[in-house]
Amino acid sequence: MTMPFARRDFLLATTLFLAVPRLAVAADRFAKSPWRKLTDSDWKKRLPPESYEVLRHEDTERAGSSPLLGEHRKGTFVCLGCGLPLFKSAWKFESGTGWPSFYTAIPGSFGTKVDHLLAIETRTEYHCAQCLGHQGHIFNDGPKPTGLRYCNNGVALKFVPA
Repeated sequence: MTMPFARRDFLLATTLFLAVPRLAVAADRFAKSPWRKLTDSDWKKRLPPESYEVLRHEDTERAGSSPLLGEHRKGTFVCLGCGLPLFKSAWKFESGTGWPSFYTAIPGSFGTKVDHLLAIETRTEYHCAQCLGHQGHIFNDGPKPTGLRYCNNGVALKFVPA
């Protein structure tokens, strides 16, 4: 009597085991992106030096240095590395931090990870979902309606006017 249940449990466990890797890959719609196949050398050739350091090595541009701080036209901010749309210009706000800031992002455009680089705080770092290029950090001190501040390196973005 217990034998059919044991077999059913075994088949269910085997099915789940085999399905999990497929589910994980399916959840990442950019898993097979050609942008992820570029080597570090390829990126270095494609990007300006400061953009390369930020996007590929998680550097931070000098505060106040981005021309995008003054960009107020209608349009879309895209990843400089691969062109994936990240933010609508209507979501940009003046944070006074010296980096372009947005209170929300286009759904599915980012992956996040915990950043422990600063000993005094734990931050949430975000990367372009398509090319994995570092963009910036998310803070909980932004305006309504989200209360978030996506603090982005300007050299990691390109503005596309509407």
